[in-house]
Amino acid sequence: MLRDVAERAGVSLSTVSRVLTGRTPVSKSLRARVESAVAELGYRPNAAAQTLVSGRRRTVAVLARNTLRYGYAATLQGIEEAARASGFVVTIGVVESEDPEAMKSAVDLVLSQPLAGAIVVEFDALGVATLDALPESLPVVAAAGARRKVGSRPHAFLDDETGGREATEYLLGLGHRTVHHVAIPATRARSGRSWGWRAAMKAAGIEPPKVIQASYDPDSGYDAGQRLARDLSVTAVLCGNDELAIGVMRALAEAGRRVPEDVSVVGFDDQPFARMWTPPLTTVSQDFVGLGQRTFRLLAEWTATGRKPRSTSASPRLVVRSSTAAPPA
Repeated sequence: MLRDVAERAGVSLSTVSRVLTGRTPVSKSLRARVESAVAELGYRPNAAAQTLVSGRRRTVAVLARNTLRYGYAATLQGIEEAARASGFVVTIGVVESEDPEAMKSAVDLVLSQPLAGAIVVEFDALGVATLDALPESLPVVAAAGARRKVGSRPHAFLDDETGGREATEYLLGLGHRTVHHVAIPATRARSGRSWGWRAAMKAAGIEPPKVIQASYDPDSGYDAGQRLARDLSVTAVLCGNDELAIGVMRALAEAGRRVPEDVSVVGFDDQPFARMWTPPLTTVSQDFVGLGQRTFRLLAEWTATGRKPRSTSASPRLVVRSSTAAPPA
């Protein structure tokens, strides 16, 4: 308790409060005594109590559709790390449905807390709907993939459109006459990585083949891979994420199509297993942890200054491994 810290440091409760909240300067010696007592007692200030004492809200809500899938989880990791380093507490709300009542219940639960602001992980259409459901009076920043025109909410973007374009240009540069695309669900009609693929094909004067729409998981990639394996003209495939790529490669192998000798496969995201696969997967690396950190910094800037920050963007990079090669003669 706070009183125990005061007794151990030999100071008053008000002095401990000043040190912990930072409201009023104290001498270095007093600060050292209080911090030493805090460390010895393992004291952890209560966020709600700090809000009452200091008047500053130190809780940030994060709303996301999923907390387990790689991109979501790594983004949440970045948000939590940056928030903790700045003395903020993170609470997570999972929004699983676009049903108006379900959405309202999820948002109301989050808004029942004394929040400094909120972050929405806007990787899908549900994320867009969640962002729109939050009140304009609350500082809210979104973590997103493809760059797009946004309204009043600042965004931290991962420019996956650039990643999709560069991956497609790389495959065409190896000599492939076309590139097939297995796509993840889109946030909107002009989705980033798919639009980058399409733009690269158009720029090369090639009519893009029909997109194979998939989910996020390897089973969905496996189903797509079975369809692709039956078409012997297929020599290059760009997948919407690494899990789809793994499923595609499994289906190709079962059909006797070798990777990369017969078919080159490129993934997206650079999940930890990508470099350990056989063959190691060429993929587009996205810094999701960095995205989470950037998103929190935008929100922290807003809450500290009262001025809405500008959106930021970072480009992914192509990581070339052994799942790609020139097409067969």
